[in-house]
Amino acid sequence: MRVLAMAAVVLIGLSTLVSPAHAVQVSRQEMITRAKSWLTANNGRPVPYSQEQFWGAERYRQDCSGFVSMAAKLGAPGERTVELAQSPLSKEIAMSELRWGDIVVDPVGDGNTRHVVIFDKWADPYKTAYHAYEQRSTYGTSYRVLRYGLGGDQYVARRLTNVTG
Repeated sequence: MRVLAMAAVVLIGLSTLVSPAHAVQVSRQEMITRAKSWLTANNGRPVPYSQEQFWGAERYRQDCSGFVSMAAKLGAPGERTVELAQSPLSKEIAMSELRWGDIVVDPVGDGNTRHVVIFDKWADPYKTAYHAYEQRSTYGTSYRVLRYGLGGDQYVARRLTNVTG
């Protein structure tokens, strides 16, 4: 009887989880709008960076992967960088295929070296740099020109499976 009760508890717990295949869908426009919102959400200033603290009513982690999870509506407190870089949450694409709302991620290393950003647009017609939203140490939420993934590093381009458009 005890085993049956334990199995029931486990099944009920598992049934309440949202699998990536059933994640809330979000348009590219909404994802970018949500990312932009953290640029001024802290009384006109960027949301500060933290791996331990959570922001706003939705309670997302204030680190890079929590920020991407918030923008993509992946569920609070947010996925980790490693999970964002894996199926079924995302699929690998070529850097040249990046579209606004895609992510550029380095899933290698530890919590202090892994990083993920949200691609917005190319900075030049030669695709040698791009504009991206990110949550970074010291600065918090930022929008700046980056070159991650364009040579000599471990960054890869990924498309989140719940992002539409």
